[in-house]
Amino acid sequence: MTDGRAPRTGLIVGSGAWHVLRRASETLSPGGRGQGEGATRPDSPSPHPSPVKGEGERQSPSPHPSPVKGEGETDGFALAAGAPHDTPFGPSRPIFEARLPGGREVLLLTRHGETGYRLGAWAVPYRANLWALKDRGVDTVLATCACGGIDPGLAVGTFVVPHDVLDRITGRAKTFFERSGLGVLRHAEPFCPSCRAALVAALAEAGLPHAAEGVCAVTDGPRLETPAEIRALAAAGATVVGMTLAPEFALARELEMCYAPLLWVVNPAEGTADRPYRPDVLFEGMATAAEQAAADAAAERVPGVLEAALGRLEGERACYCRRAMQRYRDEGVIGDDWRAWMAPPEPRT
Repeated sequence: MTDGRAPRTGLIVGSGAWHVLRRASETLSPGGRGQGEGATRPDSPSPHPSPVKGEGERQSPSPHPSPVKGEGETDGFALAAGAPHDTPFGPSRPIFEARLPGGREVLLLTRHGETGYRLGAWAVPYRANLWALKDRGVDTVLATCACGGIDPGLAVGTFVVPHDVLDRITGRAKTFFERSGLGVLRHAEPFCPSCRAALVAALAEAGLPHAAEGVCAVTDGPRLETPAEIRALAAAGATVVGMTLAPEFALARELEMCYAPLLWVVNPAEGTADRPYRPDVLFEGMATAAEQAAADAAAERVPGVLEAALGRLEGERACYCRRAMQRYRDEGVIGDDWRAWMAPPEPRT
């Protein structure tokens, strides 16, 4: 439900694409809840920084990030001032009014920070982020995530639109419904099939290397995986690995939001390629200079791919995402006000 407002689209952007968000060269009119006093610019430090410099979903290899492009340019985002949004689960990451290369306006937040990797994957306020986007009228979320390649056939720079997920996280809140019996939902398709089809079509139209399917394993972090862990994930069917899609995908389903991720490979997973250890570079040498350049080139294409995918999502969809809680609604357990579905969370120790 969107409270009578026109549904909006939200983008959740990971550290793999943060460098295209580093500076905004155009200011849009601030609007919506959460704007105003306390608003932050995308070139300002996060209001909730973390001193930890971890990996999350794999940071962009580039040490010299590129700026966001302004109006009339075609390969970046334009952002207005943003601010965190208060939720029952604490403040969200700052939410920005954003404009994609073709002029499409969306709401955007970064998981880890607008100036660098300020908040690790293990500390992202996933519930607050999804709740805040829903509260702002969002019913569709496209998420970006840089990842490690487990399948040796996935070269660095290849995009992946996963069809399944292998959730190996242990220490994060995974549901909005900790104090009720709600949320027992089927996940035969963890990601919105309509959104996935739109992303695949956009990648194909752009002529970009991509895999139309894949299984993303999600690990806790902050450390990277060991070779034995990667072998175990491969044996379980994983083709790529990251740290952020869970619990994000499941939380979006609980709020009846269409959700799908756009991934791209930024390094071979540990043990899948022979790489000497280098303590002076990102990932300690897991990606070569040529692979780093390929990962950067892929990240620069992300805004245009998202724009093209969203253009294919206009009109009716065949997915069931926005009816995921219908059984509970039919049984009279919940009403149409999604905010009333969840009790305040218990304190976590």
